[in-house]
Amino acid sequence: MTAVLAPQPLHRAATTAPVKTPERTDQTVRKTYPNYKVIVLNDDVNTFNHVANCLSKYIPNMTTDRAWKLTYQIHNEGQAIVWVGPQEQAELYHQQLSREGLTMAPLESA
Repeated sequence: MTAVLAPQPLHRAATTAPVKTPERTDQTVRKTYPNYKVIVLNDDVNTFNHVANCLSKYIPNMTTDRAWKLTYQIHNEGQAIVWVGPQEQAELYHQQLSREGLTMAPLESA
C-alpha cells in the first residue's frame, strides 16, 4: 500500500519593499589632457646667443631676460624646461627648436 500525500499549500516569500535604483545623473566628468615638457639639453655645438635667440623666437611670451636665464641654466645644469603645455603645441616647439640645431630631450609628460 502506498501512502498518498495531500498537496501542501505553497508558501509565499516574505514581501519586501521594491529596490530603488539610484537615479542616473547626466554629469560629465572632465579629464584634462596631460601637459608636456619641452626640454633643451646642453651641447658643445650651439652658442649662448643662438640658444637665447631661438628660445625668444619660438617659445610664446618668452622675454629676452627669461631666454638668457634659461640659456645659462642649460649650460650650468645640463638642461632646462623651456615650455610646458598641451602635447600638440609642445611637439611644434620641440620640432622648431630641433630644426634650429638645439639638442632636445624627448618630450615627456609633466
